[in-house]
Amino acid sequence: MTYKTTRRQFIGEASCAAVGSTSLFSTIVNMKMANAIAQTDNTGDDDDYKALVCLFLAGGNDSFNMLVPTSQESYAEYQTIRSDLALAQETLLPLNGTVADGRTFGVHPSMPEVQQLYNNGNLAFVSNVGTLVEPTTLQGFDAGTANLPVGLFSHNDQIEHWQTSVPDKRSGIGWGGRTADLIRGLNSNQNISMNISLSGTNTFQAGTSVVDYAIQSSGTGSVGIERYDAPEGAVDTLKRAALESMLDLEYQNLFEQTFINTKQMSIDNHKQFSGAIAGVAPMTTQFSANEISRSFEMVAKTIAVRQSLGFKRQTFFIMFGGWDHHDEVLNNQMAMLSVVSKALGEFNNAMVELGMLDKVTTFTASDFARTLTSNGRGSDHAWGGNHMVMGGAVSGGQIYGDYPSLYANNSLDTGRGALIPTISCDEYFSELAHWFGVSKGDLSTVFPNIGRFYNTASADLPVGFMAGGNNVPAVPTNPEDLPNKVYLPVMGGNQTKKVALPLAGSALALAASAVAFRANRLKDQDKQ
Repeated sequence: MTYKTTRRQFIGEASCAAVGSTSLFSTIVNMKMANAIAQTDNTGDDDDYKALVCLFLAGGNDSFNMLVPTSQESYAEYQTIRSDLALAQETLLPLNGTVADGRTFGVHPSMPEVQQLYNNGNLAFVSNVGTLVEPTTLQGFDAGTANLPVGLFSHNDQIEHWQTSVPDKRSGIGWGGRTADLIRGLNSNQNISMNISLSGTNTFQAGTSVVDYAIQSSGTGSVGIERYDAPEGAVDTLKRAALESMLDLEYQNLFEQTFINTKQMSIDNHKQFSGAIAGVAPMTTQFSANEISRSFEMVAKTIAVRQSLGFKRQTFFIMFGGWDHHDEVLNNQMAMLSVVSKALGEFNNAMVELGMLDKVTTFTASDFARTLTSNGRGSDHAWGGNHMVMGGAVSGGQIYGDYPSLYANNSLDTGRGALIPTISCDEYFSELAHWFGVSKGDLSTVFPNIGRFYNTASADLPVGFMAGGNNVPAVPTNPEDLPNKVYLPVMGGNQTKKVALPLAGSALALAASAVAFRANRLKDQDKQ
């Protein structure tokens, strides 16, 4: 009897890799380029280590109540346009110094740690940052001639654009992923991703050859197969023995063998990561008992074991959701900005304790800012907003960019105080990437639109908030340069199209070939 596989069975079989630990998906995708990474000397001293930590405030932070002008005239403008959303002037925590035009500023009253970090020179603000396709004026916006980000004012699109820095199209590849594609060869560990996420799979860390390695904030971070390491009772022991028996077998089917190899690698990676974290000595820095602070604590622990894990470069991603305050913005921000401020203060203290303050830079991102005008008790979706950058390599104690005038109908106001950004995400992020190790010559690879805002041949930095760049040569792992590709048929609707996967002979290429072969068999069966 001829066995006929249905599409549903095929999808079920092909999806089997979803079973097991959270590290499995990270492992299988990171295998894609395992045989194609350019070999570089990564045996330098620990001074070469650098990490970027992204704190994403999902929902759209009302950042013009986070950083507020306190000069008399400027505060009066703020108070008039914000009306019932305006913070009392005497409650704002003063920041040292002034900007170029003499204005003074304060931060939200629930952010004393941020105030101290700024005044001590370890934190800076970057003002009126947002997604831009090109430099944009109010005249072009009103006339409809400006090229605008896809889905402007939409949560889903703007979250994606902030993570990809390609706002003129929808993309699943993030700028952190593209950066990792270039420089991952600096790390001796090519099994565990250099992109570590405390918030699950995300676009920011997704590259062509790299995805995030998802961990959790508790325990030893990495989540393995339930009770595999510590069986409870006879049933668990039998399950473990059965799995190990499967892992020990040799399979003729390429897909099955690749899945088993990947499963074994994910188990090994889990053991390596969790074992390293388990060995971290307790820190004197105390972290608050909330998910954001605990996530920063796990980042600190991971940085502490950077050498034993073989990392010279790492990115970390933490998402803090719930910032879409169409209502009760004052009460919500009082609580949530306090969480952010405490977490940043604690993490800064931990980096001082580890001696890594100059090696780690933390930055904020968010969908967009909020309208300056009130909708009654909240604010709505807007555009450009204010962000924080923290670390020993940051030229802190300053506000970078032009903090805009806040009076109604100013030259940046598209309506209700939704302001056109004056610093693009490309400029903001490219300065971080350059410090991280992306050469100026490679910035256009990571940020395809950067040339519209910044001359990469310039001796100046795009914005100026980092104390200096890093000219470590990038590792050439551009998949377009690889000679071999696997063409995988992807079925959608009534059409089948080929997708080129530049897998360069890795184990996943064999799996892709097997999947493609199986898909073609299904296609032939349908004709019978």
